[in-house]
Amino acid sequence: MTEPAASAEPTASEPPATPDNEARDDQARDDEARDKEAGSGGRGLAAAVLGCVAGAGLAIFAATRVWAVAVTERPGLPELREQTTGAAAQGWIIALAVVALGGAGALLATRGGLRRGLGVLLMPVGAGLAVAAIAARSGLDVGAAGAGSIVWPAVCVIGSALIVLGGLGAARRGHRWPAMGSRYERGTAPSPLAQPGGPSEPSAAAGLKPDVTATDTRAAWDALDRGDDPTA
Repeated sequence: MTEPAASAEPTASEPPATPDNEARDDQARDDEARDKEAGSGGRGLAAAVLGCVAGAGLAIFAATRVWAVAVTERPGLPELREQTTGAAAQGWIIALAVVALGGAGALLATRGGLRRGLGVLLMPVGAGLAVAAIAARSGLDVGAAGAGSIVWPAVCVIGSALIVLGGLGAARRGHRWPAMGSRYERGTAPSPLAQPGGPSEPSAAAGLKPDVTATDTRAAWDALDRGDDPTA
């Protein structure tokens, strides 16, 4: 005799695909892609801003160091030493560094094409700072300045290179970077009650009761405005 075939166990079936489920899946994928793009853009923005700030800071610090020392011998008297800083030799160094600092702050406050235009402007600022440092160094008789006559102009040029790189990054990808507070601008997802085909009101058969607290509170205040006693 043959044994009766074992009955197949019921398998759990996946929920049927509906337009609402597909729309939610698409929204979730869009949000994930937007978050990834915002994360990479935020890192690029931070790198550009920090590069400009660091470059301007290096240039200001180096420009205030001694680049040249002139020594004058005086018979019977101590020698006379006259020190010259980079800023004293070329005032444009400090001015351009301050402009770069302002541009770094403006990168945070702008967005889109305006941010790209700002990056384009930062590049010649950095290049001009390097030219000013080289011109200041070439016009000085370093005298007894020692290594400072080479180190500090070089630091100034390095700072100008950081500014140029920050401006270049903003000019190329600044329109993709997020603006200040942009993560708070994302619209909230529509309520299921407002979607076509979504649930309308809680079903009484399901044992759910509508929330009437807000309605009762408003009715009580309306009664007080009319001079009635809402507790009566």
